[in-house]
Parts: sequence; structure tokens; C-alpha cells
Amino acid sequence: MASSTLFSSIFGPSSSQLNARVETMRAAEAALMSFAHRFTYTAGTTTTSGSRAILGPDDANVVVDNYNNNYSIAGNNNNESIMETHQHRFELFDTKIPRDNIPLNEGIGSCQMRNSSSSSSGLFRNEGLHSDRHLIIHGVKVTSKNYEKNQTRSTNSSDDEYPLVMLHGYMNGALYFYRNLVGLSDNAFDGKVYALDMLGWGLSSRPKFETKTIQGHEHDDTHATEQVFVESLEQWRKAHGIDKMILGGHSMGGYLATAYAEKYPERIDRLILISPAGVPDDKEFDVQERIRGASLSFRFFFGTASSLWNLGVTPASFLRNLPESRGKKMVENYIRGRLPSITCPQEQRYLGDYLYTNAALPGSGEDCLGKILKPTTFAYKPTLHRIPNLKVKHVSFIYGQNDWMDPLSGGVETWKRCQQMRNEGKTVPKIHVYGVKNAGHLVMLENWKEFNSAMILAAGRGDRLSVDSPMPYRVLEPIFDQFFRPSPWQKKNSMESF
Repeated sequence: MASSTLFSSIFGPSSSQLNARVETMRAAEAALMSFAHRFTYTAGTTTTSGSRAILGPDDANVVVDNYNNNYSIAGNNNNESIMETHQHRFELFDTKIPRDNIPLNEGIGSCQMRNSSSSSSGLFRNEGLHSDRHLIIHGVKVTSKNYEKNQTRSTNSSDDEYPLVMLHGYMNGALYFYRNLVGLSDNAFDGKVYALDMLGWGLSSRPKFETKTIQGHEHDDTHATEQVFVESLEQWRKAHGIDKMILGGHSMGGYLATAYAEKYPERIDRLILISPAGVPDDKEFDVQERIRGASLSFRFFFGTASSLWNLGVTPASFLRNLPESRGKKMVENYIRGRLPSITCPQEQRYLGDYLYTNAALPGSGEDCLGKILKPTTFAYKPTLHRIPNLKVKHVSFIYGQNDWMDPLSGGVETWKRCQQMRNEGKTVPKIHVYGVKNAGHLVMLENWKEFNSAMILAAGRGDRLSVDSPMPYRVLEPIFDQFFRPSPWQKKNSMESF
């Protein structure tokens, strides 16, 4: 096993190995879709879907088999797999987007994985200059058949509603939202929720991540990197004919959602940032002083990690080059340690398969890391200074109570600045900050019910929540607050964080 891993790291994995991993990820994705039926959330109650819901662990295998046997082509642009119940319609799709619109270099071997659902013989063909001019965005759409009935609870039913489009975080994928898809579609977002594998992750195309120079932004790798994801999302939106959407993004997806809203504000009704990366500005903190004052072991670890970061070694590439058994074991331990709320062994297994295979497939989107974030995880272009200038009316932040993505120097500080700018007569977005109890960074998995309530509030549909709904904490004043844990960073020239 170790020798084959060394061979793969030098020469790359074989087509048969890649095909096997894609099939594993497709099976894990289908199983997580089946588990989604367990997490039906309506007006503060938890129920089980009434038709073909997966209630027993063994049933997940049946759904996986049905999925693999029925993955079919529908239309000219999208490969679709449809799973239907009396209450919901689930669609797994591949959407072609024109490669010419994405600022990535081309050439022989420029696409290591082009289409997640092609036949095995054509799945991993290298794209040359005269080959297919498209890339693939993979994703899931859930449409609620309960939505019209549930809408009658709202006093704002006549208001325009828009679908929710969600972007995952770093090293994650669309199905990280499997616990939220059904409940959110039932109660808001015009009954339609999309979750996407961003370009270079999941089962979307995985082109080699070499950005083009963008005119007017020469020598700006951060801008070019952002535009890869911004333009791929915009081309996906056009392909689906979505005029306007509520855009949500988790972690790195939150950072990239902000970049999209910056360029295409007319396409955004509301922006929801779920524990977003890249908000605080490290110039306001004594980061180096904190590092100097840390233990010797921490400074050694940080120095090693920084060197690897600057060399472009990503967490996924590290995992990819371990023997498979060891890599899977690490992922299993990660799930048990970070996600104790997931207690079902089958759910743990399929989530582990999904996470590990996502990392084991050829690297692509992961290479954005060092171009957007510094080794300290602060952004080169902090969104703290960008969000107040967005031409979007509402921006919401959602954090876990124990989130390591500091809410106080992120969402709360953004709110504080927008308040100050509004008092000066400037037009700024209205900022909302919510906290989810008993949750950390993976808030949508750790406390899915309260997270769903926060999302519905962020969509402006709080009137659809009953008095029994699990309600998130709402920050009402931009001051130091006891709900979130204290900021790990000390502000310069101040003894107080805020």
C-alpha cells in the first residue's frame, strides 16, 4: 500500500483508481442524500418524510444501488439523477460552463478530471487546446412540494422569494449541507435550495489551478484566484436561468460568496456568510506578539506549517499521499472528534467516505488556499473592509457558539463598522449576526435545527418560525458579548477586544 501511494504521488493515480474513487464518492453522495430525509424541519418540529424516507441504516445501500443504476442524461447540458418522494424532489446534476470565461491557463493536461458522470473510458481524458471547451459544475437541488402549504403561515407571502444557493468550505463539498436541504426548502427560498461543488472540488471539474493574468490586475494572484470561482458561479447561474438568488457560503465559501456579491450585486437578494473565512484584518492585531509569546512547541509547529503553506502543500495533498488505510483512519477520527452529534455508524461511514474521497481525487481548487489566506489564516484582502461597500441590502453572519472562526473580530466588527458608516450618512448593508448554541465551525452539521432557524431568519422569513422553533442567539449590540468565546487575538493599542 505504501509503495503504491509513493508511485501515485510521483506519477499520479491510474485511471482505474480515479474511476473507483469517483464511484465511491458518488455512492457516498447518494447515501448522504438518502440521510437528508431524516432531517425534516418544519415550524419548530422534527418529522420524517412520508415517502421512501431512509429510516433504517440498511436502506441506504438500496438507495445507493438505485442511484448508480439510474444515473441518466437529461437534456443537452446537464447530467441528472433524480430521487423523488411525495414531499421533495432531489436532483444531482452536472452543468456545463464555458471554459473561456474562467481565468485559468489551458494546455495539454490542463484538466485532470473533467466530468463526474461520464463513462469510465472518457472520464479522465486530458484536455488539449482543441478539445471540449467546457468545464463541469456539479451540485444538488432540492425542491419542496410542502413549500406552498407552509407559505400560508407567512404574513409576507406576497413578497418576492428567491432560491438559496450554498457554497461549501475548504476541502468540503455540496453534500456537507445534507442535514439542511429539506428543512430549508420547506420553509423559505421559494421552496428551492441548491448546493454546489465549487470548481476544483467534489465532483465538479478539477482543472490545474494556474490562473491567467487579468488586465488591470497584473501581479494580483488573489484577485485572479477569486475570479476563477466568481466567474464559474456566474456561468452556472446563467446556465440555470436564475435571475436573482440568496447566496450562502460556509468558511472559504463565505469569502468567495462575498467576492461574487462584490462583482454581481444585482444577482444577490441577500448574502448569508456561515462562519466565513477571511473577514478580520491582521493589521489590527498583535499577531506576531501572540506567536512570540506562545510555547516553544507551538512556535515550532507554526513555523513548520507556515513553511509547508508557503510551498503550496495543502491539507488535502498531505492526506492524499498517505496510505489509503491511514488516510481513512484520520478522517474517521476527525469525524468522531469534531462531530460528536453524528452518532449513526452508517452516517459516519458515508460522511467519512465523502470527505476522504474528496481529498483523494486530483488536487485543484485546494490550491487557492495560499493565494487567498496567509499562514495565520488571515486574508490578504480582508472582507471586513469590503462588505460595507457591497451593493447588497442585507448581509447575515452565522457562527457556532464555539467557532474557531472568531465572530467578534469578524461579523460583530463588520456590524460595528457598518453602524458607524451609517451614522455618517453612508449607504451600507444591514448586518445581522446570529450564534448557534452547542456548535463550532461545522455549525450546519453540529446543530442543524438551530442552524436552519438562523438561515430562515437571515432570509427575512422569521415569521415562518413557530414559538417552538429552536432559535439562535442574535447579537443586538456590537460590543463584547459573553455568548461567543473570547477573541484569540488582542487588538493593538488596546486592552479590550471591542
